[in-house]
Amino acid sequence: MAVGFFFKENLLGAHENQVATSKEKYESSIRGLYSDPRFIMLTGAWLGEVVANLSKLYPKDMEFPADGVADMTRLSYLHEPGVLQNLSIRYDLSQIYTYTGNILIAINPFQSLPHLYDTDAMEKYKGAPFGELTPHVFAIADIAYRDMVNEGKGNSILVSGESGAGKTETTKMLMRYLAYLGGNTATEGRSVEQKVLESNPVLEAFGNAKTVRNNNSSRFGKFVVIQFDKHGRISGAAIRTYLLERSRVCQISDPERNYHCFYHLCAAPPEEIKRYKLGNTKSFHYLNQSNCHELVDVNDAQYYLATRRAMDIVGISEKEQEAIFRVVAAILHLGNIDFAKGEEADSSVLKDDKARFHLQTTSELLKCDPHALEDALCKRVMVTPEEVIKRSLDPLGAAVSRDGLAKTIYSRLFDWLVDKINFSIGQDPNSKSMIGVLDIYGFESFKTNSSHVFKMEQEEYSKEGIDWSYIEFIDNQDVLDLIEKKPGGIIALLDEACMFPKSTHETFSNKLYQTFKSHKRFIKPKLARTDFTIAHYAGEVQYQSVQFLDKNKDYVVPEHQDLLSASKCCFVAGLFPLLYEETTKSSKFSSIGSRFKLQLQHLMETLNSTQPHYIRCVKPNSLLKPAIFENINVMQQLRSGGVLEAIRISCAGYPTHRTLSEFVNRFQILAPEGSIENHEEKIVCEKILEKLGITGFQMEKVACKFYAHMRQEGAAIKIQKNLRRHLDRKAYTKLMSCALVLQTGLRSMVAHCEFRYRKEIKALIIIRTYWLCHRDFSYYKKCKRAAIILQCGWRGRMARKELRKLSMAAKETGALQEAKAKLEKQVEELARSLQLERRLRAELEEANEQEITKLRQSLRAMRNEVDETNALLVKECEAAERSFEEWNEVDESNALLVKECEATERSFEEAPPSMKETLSLVEDTDKINNLISEVENLKALLQSEKQRADDLETKLTEAEESSEERRKKLEETERRVQQLQESLNRMLYSMSEQVSALKMVLHTSSNSSSTSGSIARYDRGDAVSSASDATSTASDFSFPTPVPSSVAYSSFNPDALQMIVQDLSVTEISASEHWESDREGAFDDFF
Repeated sequence: MAVGFFFKENLLGAHENQVATSKEKYESSIRGLYSDPRFIMLTGAWLGEVVANLSKLYPKDMEFPADGVADMTRLSYLHEPGVLQNLSIRYDLSQIYTYTGNILIAINPFQSLPHLYDTDAMEKYKGAPFGELTPHVFAIADIAYRDMVNEGKGNSILVSGESGAGKTETTKMLMRYLAYLGGNTATEGRSVEQKVLESNPVLEAFGNAKTVRNNNSSRFGKFVVIQFDKHGRISGAAIRTYLLERSRVCQISDPERNYHCFYHLCAAPPEEIKRYKLGNTKSFHYLNQSNCHELVDVNDAQYYLATRRAMDIVGISEKEQEAIFRVVAAILHLGNIDFAKGEEADSSVLKDDKARFHLQTTSELLKCDPHALEDALCKRVMVTPEEVIKRSLDPLGAAVSRDGLAKTIYSRLFDWLVDKINFSIGQDPNSKSMIGVLDIYGFESFKTNSSHVFKMEQEEYSKEGIDWSYIEFIDNQDVLDLIEKKPGGIIALLDEACMFPKSTHETFSNKLYQTFKSHKRFIKPKLARTDFTIAHYAGEVQYQSVQFLDKNKDYVVPEHQDLLSASKCCFVAGLFPLLYEETTKSSKFSSIGSRFKLQLQHLMETLNSTQPHYIRCVKPNSLLKPAIFENINVMQQLRSGGVLEAIRISCAGYPTHRTLSEFVNRFQILAPEGSIENHEEKIVCEKILEKLGITGFQMEKVACKFYAHMRQEGAAIKIQKNLRRHLDRKAYTKLMSCALVLQTGLRSMVAHCEFRYRKEIKALIIIRTYWLCHRDFSYYKKCKRAAIILQCGWRGRMARKELRKLSMAAKETGALQEAKAKLEKQVEELARSLQLERRLRAELEEANEQEITKLRQSLRAMRNEVDETNALLVKECEAAERSFEEWNEVDESNALLVKECEATERSFEEAPPSMKETLSLVEDTDKINNLISEVENLKALLQSEKQRADDLETKLTEAEESSEERRKKLEETERRVQQLQESLNRMLYSMSEQVSALKMVLHTSSNSSSTSGSIARYDRGDAVSSASDATSTASDFSFPTPVPSSVAYSSFNPDALQMIVQDLSVTEISASEHWESDREGAFDDFF
């Protein structure tokens, strides 16, 4: 049990004033109990007792199904605790969808349930009657599609709920199912439904943000119009957006976030961050107003790439994407431009170098003049009839101007994206069928809300003349008049205050207090100067009028318009097209409230022309986690959405509606005497109801409506139906058993006749088979005998013809004998030649060996001489060295002698012996010179000996090479002799086989000569032709005629031939080329 205590009134008995229960039962029942005056709990020491007023308790259905009720209009006790209990039970079973009449309640599961939305689920709900299957969002989309196809009228599906209730995901599921039903219409390579589905990531990136209640809250209203052709296929689509929250661009509160695209761009690849001069999100004023910069389980870098891919799919080019994110980066840099007080009064300048850097970056990204941008932010131009005045703004005014420019740029960018997506998807101007999906909160403010449905029901009853007791319900029409009625509504007063420059939020609040001081829906809070409270249908909501005027202003500052329309970037200039002066002068004041009201008027015109279907999205808990069901939160949403009111009013009137024709066709069998031919349909219906004794119905002009208690009569009809089915089933079973017995007997007789017939047929087949076998076997024996006779005659004829051919071939045997003799002579000559050549080879090898031996001996002698010469040379060199040493000593003595000669020059004549000694030294010098010349001669002789030794070695090498070449030729000759021997053996073997075959043929022909007389006479008739055939074919045989006597073969001795071949194989063939050519020619002639 989810809420409260439920008791049957007839089970209460004497306990009328109080109910006692145990602690365990109380804890299981009071779980999630919300504060309500009907419940009273006594606190203090727990004694296991709770006291409550019985008149305040709701009854409980003791037969409530374990899995809940799919349609809550079928609840036995329709009250808030029963509805809450049903939703809680179904939510615990992952049944997130529940019907409330024709309204679908969708509870956000906060987890993935893929089995509910796969292709099998879509196929199951395709074409299924509404209510036959479990509640599902596909069922709402299917009935809308079937109504559009069958009735040719447009349908709309309105999805409502608070932030985080799952409206966006529900809208995606609706579009997926509609694309499944009416897909396969391609446009430029991609289908329309694909482009519609892929537009969601783009719109979510630029239109969704994290709020307190939802991490992906849509900050704009969206109405998707899907167009269909006459065959029910999607032919076009359009997306219409309503009231984007522009103030979020420059102002956010903790822990919310700005639009997703800003965080996605800051997480882009490094090259793009460098291109746009971005940084951490905490460094930008428009993002660091909140401490929430990242979301759990959300990767902004991946979402950035997904957004770029979605832009590619919807048709946004790379150049346009680069321009879009350049504008987004410019907005971030624009928010970091701070201002300080200027030198003049009420003037402002850039605060520091950081602000100037961001100003310069903004101008570069927007491709406009930085000085013009600074003037547009810090100054205003006032045009008077006399002159143009340029007024400076204070720092606060410059900051407001900066924020206004950022909001305007972002709003224009979002509108461009929507227009681009619509252009890429394409609309079908010839389409007459459409389904609209509205994703917006609070559509109870529309004319198509629950109150509108109740009023239309009342008007229908009054029009048809039905006795209708008006049911009291909460009508919020006075709240709508309070907000939007002209000229005294809140929106009208807000627009009026915005038109006056000196108006503030205090003056606006005072105006509201004075105007609505007596209105029952308008409340002025105590101790509040600028706040006010409105008692809505869902409850009281308090509003703070601070910044109401700034947020409501919806106009572009002329300086901003002129600045950006002159941008060198065609994309930025396209966002701010030039306005004609006449249009500017004739345009009235524009505000957010009036623009939103105008958008809603166009939306209402579209919705009023379609058949509406409702989906209420409910958020089960504020923690955004699965498997948690907060009763207070859910009940508040059900009350705010009007679900409980819709259930109560639908069941309070006449819930069963049938047209007169349908009622007659369904129930005329109960009163057959009332024929429609004699009476009108209305009279027939009345007679049927009177006969059945049913009361509590009303007859319309075209329909019949039943009261709620007719459900009991429906139960009685169900009981009667089951009883009659049982009786008819029993009679049918008895009749079927009799029929089975009769059928068994008849089938047995038929089977016996069939068996007898098949037995006779089998006997006939056996007899016929044996007769045919005998006939065919006799014919086969006759044919065989005739074939044998014919074959014998033909084979005899062919044997005689072959005999004549062999006799002609035998004549050529003599030629074979002559060839054999010639071959023997050639073999003998070849043997002699080989022996001669072998002797020559032996002699040549012996001569070569002797010559090599001589050369080696001479080489050895020369080497000895060279060694002796070298030794002698070494000795002479040593003697020369000693002579050189003596000569040096002589030179030294000569030098001393010269000095002495110079000293004794004067006494030369007196000393002749000294002169003789000098002459003897000169003679020793000549001897030394002779010795040196002899040493040179010995060196020359040694060099010549070395040259001679080298020449001998060269000749030895050439002799060895020549010997190797001759050895190779000898091996080649032996190989050819071996081949010749093999060829000769094969030829002899072939000749022996031919002789044996000839003998066998002659023997066969002699045996065949003793055939029957008839065949012999037949052969004689063909003698002449056979002789001519023998003459023409005898020359075709290539083997010689065999010798009739065995003596002719005696001259051939195989042993002798084998000996000859062996001699040939070991003999070296060194004859000239002439001998080889003659030998090869002889063998060619033989073969």
